[in-house]
Amino acid sequence: MTVPTAGHTTESLTTWLAERIALYLKREPADIDPDVPLAEYGLDSVAALSLCGDIEDDFDLVMEPTIAWDYPTVRALVGHLMEELAADTAQGGGA
Repeated sequence: MTVPTAGHTTESLTTWLAERIALYLKREPADIDPDVPLAEYGLDSVAALSLCGDIEDDFDLVMEPTIAWDYPTVRALVGHLMEELAADTAQGGGA
């Protein structure tokens, strides 16, 4: 069951991440498979750091710069973000 977390769902976060990653990699969002490691698409450290900054800006979360390596697929990253958003909401934060 997908529980909305601060207005976000697994589907909305998957779409958001695929769009961001596609932008960095100059691909179409539909080309980003949620189960393929981002490194296989050629995501480098500069793009990973930019992604980290975008997550922090758009979701008001503090992320480690290694997030793209710690959670190497869109699906893994979405799972982590849902947990972080749930924790943030539980602590009275959220967007």
